[in-house]
Amino acid sequence: MHKVAIPAYVTQHVVARRGAEHVYADLDPARTALIVVDLQNGFMMPGVAHALCDTAREIVPNVNLIADAVRRTGGKVFWIQNTHDEGCLTSWSHFHEDLTRPERRGARVESMSEGKPGHQLWADLEVRPEDEIVQKTRFSAFIQGSSDLEARLRAQGYDTLIITGTVTNVCCESTARDAMMLNFRTIMVTDGNAANSDAEHNASLIAFYLTFGDIMDTQMLIGCLETNARFREAAE
Repeated sequence: MHKVAIPAYVTQHVVARRGAEHVYADLDPARTALIVVDLQNGFMMPGVAHALCDTAREIVPNVNLIADAVRRTGGKVFWIQNTHDEGCLTSWSHFHEDLTRPERRGARVESMSEGKPGHQLWADLEVRPEDEIVQKTRFSAFIQGSSDLEARLRAQGYDTLIITGTVTNVCCESTARDAMMLNFRTIMVTDGNAANSDAEHNASLIAFYLTFGDIMDTQMLIGCLETNARFREAAE
């Protein structure tokens, strides 16, 4: 598990700007969706993964705990699958041609294509029938043409998003930043995201927290979900 380190000056800046350390602690559980980004064999399974992130396996218990809490308090879970399709090589050609060596490009195509072992969700994730699985073709699930996640969330009335998954500083942060820009209240989970190093993980959390949204650990987040659900039930 990552050693999370948010400098005091970051928290001070957040409080000075927003008036509180955690502005989304009052989230409405019934309008909250958990977004689980790319917890697939292609990033997690030695011998299969094209881009192995060992830490990703360590966050699975926390992701399952959060998923259970979200469902129990009236929200919904969306499992996101990084997906390569035929159009990616042309519509995203600069990434595949300029930023990726040929051998790594081939490994990614093989791993992330639908039906391949690498494309499958990690077996220890507790996916339920009422959850939704969404395929995306870019780092962010929200960039135009990547997926229909935004449309699904809007149609079902979700305005608050919890971001978990791998890797923190690429697909998770990209998805979280775009969510905020689309007017979703967005929370990144400090011990529910995984990167290839503590430095990358913390840098991503700090950048997001300073400008784009809130960060919480699993225990705090579940506490907010359960407490707010009880308050709303008592008020009805």
